[in-house]
Amino acid sequence: MPKPLLFLDVDGVLNPVRPHPDSGFDAHTLFGYTVLLSARHGAWLRELAGTYDLVWATTWEEHANTHIAPAIGLDPLPVVTFTGYVPQPGDPRVPLMELLSAAKWAPLLRYAEGRPFAWVDDVIPPRLVRRALWRRDRLLLPVDPGQGLERRHVERLLARPPRTHVPLKGSAAS
Repeated sequence: MPKPLLFLDVDGVLNPVRPHPDSGFDAHTLFGYTVLLSARHGAWLRELAGTYDLVWATTWEEHANTHIAPAIGLDPLPVVTFTGYVPQPGDPRVPLMELLSAAKWAPLLRYAEGRPFAWVDDVIPPRLVRRALWRRDRLLLPVDPGQGLERRHVERLLARPPRTHVPLKGSAAS
């Protein structure tokens, strides 16, 4: 059985807005912007790769492989493409007030193709987070953009990864 997917955002997750001064981030200038990155995040993501198939889910798209992955010690990852995404029949409806915050939702669902997944991002609509609480195959993990990914998030991802429900043999549900 394949591992669940782990969709990773960059800005606000691996590049926090205002991390604690002693948290070990190095400043990088990319595309004229200061980006704060930590080798610790790379180590955590390599640890998570034992449980998940890591996938970039960021508007950096392929630039995450060119600039972010090498800076934190990761090999290139698959990428969900958001640029130019055209809504398709069967895409979930998104309330008008969530059009921006839920813009990644349909492309993520299409990319997952029914596989269990976790999504780590600083912009996940609370409605989606609440709905995912009742599902075993999805874990939506909002991150505070000020601090970014923390060890407690990694522990949560490792403790109960999303999984497909498999009925027990001989049960009435099989």
